[in-house]
Amino acid sequence: MKQVAILGSTGSIGCNTLRVIDALAGSFGVSALGAGGNVELLAQQIEKYRPRVASVADEAAADKLRFALKQRSVPAPHIGIGVNGLSEVATCANTDIVVGAVVGALGLLPVYRALELGRRVALANKETLVIAGELMTRAAEKSGAELLPVDSEHNALHQCLRGEQRKEVKRLILTASGGPFREASKAEIESATRAQALKHPTWQMGAKITIDSATMMNKGLEVIEARWLFHASADEIDIVVHPQSVVHSMIELVDGSLIAQLGVTDMRHAIQYALTYPARHPADLPALDLTTLSKLEFFAPDPERFPCIKLAYQALRAGGTMPAVLNAANEIAVAAFLADQIKFGDIARLIGAACTEHTPQAADSLDTVLRADQWAREWVANAITANAQAASAT
Repeated sequence: MKQVAILGSTGSIGCNTLRVIDALAGSFGVSALGAGGNVELLAQQIEKYRPRVASVADEAAADKLRFALKQRSVPAPHIGIGVNGLSEVATCANTDIVVGAVVGALGLLPVYRALELGRRVALANKETLVIAGELMTRAAEKSGAELLPVDSEHNALHQCLRGEQRKEVKRLILTASGGPFREASKAEIESATRAQALKHPTWQMGAKITIDSATMMNKGLEVIEARWLFHASADEIDIVVHPQSVVHSMIELVDGSLIAQLGVTDMRHAIQYALTYPARHPADLPALDLTTLSKLEFFAPDPERFPCIKLAYQALRAGGTMPAVLNAANEIAVAAFLADQIKFGDIARLIGAACTEHTPQAADSLDTVLRADQWAREWVANAITANAQAASAT
């Protein structure tokens, strides 16, 4: 029985991972669970799976967790705090697989520690490779760790590439739903409300990633992630908008053949693939019924209406610490939009301004990329404050 540690166990990916483990009864156990502030759900998970290590956001959450477990007469595991606690989850003894599903830069250090130990990492946190792709892949190569994608698009690419020689692959093609503004005008997108941006037509996700889908920054970040997962250049990675979200991604071979991975829109498929690879097991999921599909559409993305795509490609080509700045600027801008501090159109403008102000350095250490990350967060936060003060003065 392989032991699984989950970073972000109370989120969507974490909960679905536990559902997959339940469905594959007897094949996997749970060694450690890392969460944030959802103490009640984490307590339920600890009661059921009895991990040796757990992690929460802060001391207050730890106290609440201990109380909740005491109420259930469940012995408390070792409880870690914050990013150090997540690292304890990722490095828990006798763990075979680490599922990286925390949102944002918080997952950077824990995933790195897991890769250093040579563990398989099932990665759902795209920011980890965006911020420090070179460091992560180098650590994996040095330790022999496996880095398997859980994002549906990259998981699909991994499946399409099975058995193909890399020299015979011409293009990697990431599909995008297009988000809620696929058919909206540039003016409509610029002035979009929080409620409109959070209304995704296909997926039920957290607020941050849903906004990333609305700006299409999620696809830009996925381009950078694909560069490191599959050792591809920016020119070898394309995006197509596919509203039906049935084709999860494709590869084009040098002879013009296309290989696509199709499936139902359920993250459990990608999670199970990453846990059981290279084996395949029956899944507790419905099969895709091709007879119910009326059409499959594909469109070129519009970088004028969705400038975050262009910004991501520029950051990838600039290299070094620029992708870290892109990601951090996006996180702060999205948080500000969700807090009604800026307009939807300001997200891309702030990211672009931060990238223009940054001189990239070689991303040769965690300290370097984390400094760039912190610089971008402060720069965007200061820009938002300055813009608000200027607006109030007028």
